[in-house]
Amino acid sequence: MTSILTRRLRRPVVSRWQAVAGLAGLLMVPFAQAAPTADFGQCVADLKTRAISNGVSPQVAEDVLSQVAHLDRVIELDRRQPEFTTTFADYLNRRVNKRRIEQGRKLLQEHDELLARVSAQTGVPPAYLLAFWGLETNYGSYFGRMSVPSSLATLACDGRRGHYFTSELIAALQIIEEGAIAPESMEGSWAGAMGHVQFMPSVFLRYAVDADGDGRRDLWNSLPDALMSAGNFLNSLGWDGDYRWGREVLLPPGFDYAVAGGEKRSLRAWRELGVKDAFGQALADDDIQAALIVPAGHRGPAFLAYHNFNVIMGWNRSEFYAIAVGHLADRIAGAGGLTNPPPTDTPALSRDTIERLQATLTEQGFAAGNADGILGPATRQAIRSFQRANRLTADGYPDRALLDALGVMAEAD
Repeated sequence: MTSILTRRLRRPVVSRWQAVAGLAGLLMVPFAQAAPTADFGQCVADLKTRAISNGVSPQVAEDVLSQVAHLDRVIELDRRQPEFTTTFADYLNRRVNKRRIEQGRKLLQEHDELLARVSAQTGVPPAYLLAFWGLETNYGSYFGRMSVPSSLATLACDGRRGHYFTSELIAALQIIEEGAIAPESMEGSWAGAMGHVQFMPSVFLRYAVDADGDGRRDLWNSLPDALMSAGNFLNSLGWDGDYRWGREVLLPPGFDYAVAGGEKRSLRAWRELGVKDAFGQALADDDIQAALIVPAGHRGPAFLAYHNFNVIMGWNRSEFYAIAVGHLADRIAGAGGLTNPPPTDTPALSRDTIERLQATLTEQGFAAGNADGILGPATRQAIRSFQRANRLTADGYPDRALLDALGVMAEAD
């Protein structure tokens, strides 16, 4: 264990998509932009040639790609943009609910030996392994029903992200060639994520392991393979088994929210600012680094996020997702609910409303970045700057007071 932890702490945190990009560079030879959907047959023929040139056997390339079909539903799902943003309360309450917590606690006992073995080899505690499993496929109850080869071929030939999905398709063919799964059984999400823990094919190639000793890396039918692979991937991202993901904290009256969402500070520094744990006790007088996150604004919960929070975001680049994983893991391990749950009366804002918000902020001299309808770091910083300038609580959250001050009307008004 000591040697594993030592190696892990020296690794930089990289995202799942950085890992994918690195593998794509190894897989791909130069090629032209993928063909349009109308020429799907010719595009598949080109994909077959590229797969063979990247080491896939002609027989596997022919057998699998001759059976792929263009899936209109995949293009529809790829194009779909949500009309309304998801509030933190809705996101968290849907994913960390009573049924999922109880099931996680049951599975913690049912698979205690397996989870202990995975934890001993990777450094990832059992509750976190279960939290990822629970969020990705509801503990293996739904993997997705799309043909992965057909989904990836459809996306590779669509042209919008042809390079990326071509590399994923080649990786899927390599998985089939190694005997991990038969092509007709390779089902997953519309974008090609597969198995209990929803690995993309390139992530499978790098991090999937044969934990049950049957000679195959099977993330669909072998829970030992799936959980050990998840632990192996998190270990590679830099999981630190000595610390938790983060924690809920309480902020003092009049707290300066300008320090939220920014650079990390020591627990000692947060303590000096009056931040306390969820039970109202003083934080440890320690140098552990943490960033403050307020995902629902000043009315909602606040969290101090440690190193492992960034590791979770290497799996999925969403703060909501990372908090949900951490909180679900805490609940599975026996912790109670949040001291300050997120407010449920906050309306979801449409993308059009956010675009108008961004444009209005920029017009008034608060650079919010491109008006793309996405609440990214630049937009949140612009919101904080406007709030501070107008004596509003500068939490970077687009609440009713902010919209009214800017004269931005939501669709529901």
